[in-house]
Amino acid sequence: MSAKRLQQLVEALSRSARHCECAARGRPPPQGRLLPLGGPPVVPLNKSEVECLIKLFDTLVTASGDRFGAVGFDRNMFRDTLHRAFGMTDDMVMDRVFRTFDRDNDSCISVEEWVEGLSVFLRGTLEERIKYCFEVYDLNGDGYISREEMFQMLKNSLLKQPSEEDPDEGIKDLVDIALKKMDYDHDGKLSFADFEKAVRDDNLLLEAFGPCLPDIKGSLAFEKKTFKENRKL
Repeated sequence: MSAKRLQQLVEALSRSARHCECAARGRPPPQGRLLPLGGPPVVPLNKSEVECLIKLFDTLVTASGDRFGAVGFDRNMFRDTLHRAFGMTDDMVMDRVFRTFDRDNDSCISVEEWVEGLSVFLRGTLEERIKYCFEVYDLNGDGYISREEMFQMLKNSLLKQPSEEDPDEGIKDLVDIALKKMDYDHDGKLSFADFEKAVRDDNLLLEAFGPCLPDIKGSLAFEKKTFKENRKL
């Protein structure tokens, strides 16, 4: 990537990471943002950090030698990266994360999608993470998390070892509990409004149907490695 192209990307993506949500709401960008579960204040990605993510992207796609390398990550490359960077192992969850990062649905993660997706992963506001998790759990993209989708996500994330004779019944009970707590309009499924209200009332419900965000330890380790090492390049 040429120095001029790199600089253009840094400028554009820094503005996107800092201002997209605030501009839509007519607010100035925040100086510090709380992590969803009450962690310390964090700030949006700065230009230097955006540049580090772009350089990491270039390094990874060049090293892959894949035919998509000229434009970005394909599904397998992205899953490998999630596994190495954040310790993710669940194929179904990684596939859903891929689809959520892939905003234009071209089956390839571009550098812009990489930086914008990681800005939510690493420094997202609660509002941004609510939107992200909802999209991950809305498997068919119809704007609702259905009973069937809850069952599928919970079964995928919880059924890791043999347990009772009929584990499906236990998962159905969990779905019933989730609907009772989160389905405010009692229509048997979760709209975005339902999900958002439930998570704002209790932040622990953000990943109610399976982990799809890196934990704080994983995020900090990724930032330390990526931002320090790439600044040396």
